[in-house]
Amino acid sequence: MKVGIGLPIAVPGRPPREVRQWAQDSERLGFHSLGSIDRLVYDILDPLVSLGVAAAVTERVQLFTSVLNVGWRGNPVLFAKQLATVDLISGGRLTAGLGIGGWPDDFVASGAPAKGHGKLFDDTLTELRRVWNGEVKGASGPTPLPGAGRPRLLIGGIVKAGYARAARFGQGWVAPVLGRELLANGVKAVGEEWARANRPGRPQILTARYFCCGPDAEDVTSEYVAHYYGSEESPYYGPVRADCLDSDERLHDELSALSRAGVDDLVLYPANSSLAQVHLLAEALERVGARRDPTFEFNADLGPPA
Repeated sequence: MKVGIGLPIAVPGRPPREVRQWAQDSERLGFHSLGSIDRLVYDILDPLVSLGVAAAVTERVQLFTSVLNVGWRGNPVLFAKQLATVDLISGGRLTAGLGIGGWPDDFVASGAPAKGHGKLFDDTLTELRRVWNGEVKGASGPTPLPGAGRPRLLIGGIVKAGYARAARFGQGWVAPVLGRELLANGVKAVGEEWARANRPGRPQILTARYFCCGPDAEDVTSEYVAHYYGSEESPYYGPVRADCLDSDERLHDELSALSRAGVDDLVLYPANSSLAQVHLLAEALERVGARRDPTFEFNADLGPPA
C-alpha cells in the first residue's frame, strides 16, 4: 500500500502560501502522493489550482484528487482542460478521483440541477475522455494528451451504479472516509463489476483518512471533523472521527487494516495546517515501523526523515 499525504487546503485558517512548501517537504520526506479534497461552499482553496502549484514545485510525488465533485461543474470541456493542464504540468502524475458530490449547498450555489446526477456524471466522463483524445471539435489545447488513458481516473460512489461506473470509466474506485465495513463491501462490489465488464487485472483502490500529530492531536482532530462534517449530532461525524489517526497506535492499526482490506493508495489528510505536521507524520510512520515494512510503499530513494 502506497502512503501519501494531503495538502492542507481544507483546514480553516491555513496560510495559503505554505502549500508550496508543504508539497516540497512531503516529496523530500518520501510520501508517495499528494492529495486534495473538494468542496464549494466552505473555507477551502481550489483543489486543482493547489495541485497545479504542487505539480510545479515537485518532480516525483503522485497527485490525487479524492474526490473532485463533478455534479456541480457544468462545463465538461473546461473541466477537461483544467485536469489536462495539471496532468501536463506534472508530467503525467495526476490521477483524478471523481464523484458526483454530496453537499447540497454546493449544488445550490453553483446553480446545478437538483436531479439527474447519475446521467450527468456519465455524460461528463464520456466528454472528458473525448476532449483528451482530441475528438471534440473546437476544444483547443492542451489536447490531445500524450499517451493513452491520461489523466488516470478513479471513480467514487457507494451504490451499484457507482461501482459499475468505476469499472466502465475508470482505473479503479475511491472509497469514502466512512469506515472499514463500507470499504470492504465496496472493494468486493467494484471487483465484481470489474469482472462483469471484462476488465483485465484488478481495480485500483484509493481511500483517505484524517490525521493529526502532537500533544493536542485528539482535540484538534475532533474540532476539525466537527467543523467540516458537522457536530456530533451529524450522521457523518461519528464514522469519520472513529477512523482518524491521532496517535501512533491508531496510525499503526489503521495502516495495517487498510492494507489487509486491499487498499492500494492511502492519502492522509491533515486536521492541522502547520508545516510541522508533514515532519511529525513522517516521524510517526518511522516510529510505528511503516517505513521499514515492505507492506507500505514510500519514495524509497528519499530515505527516512532527517
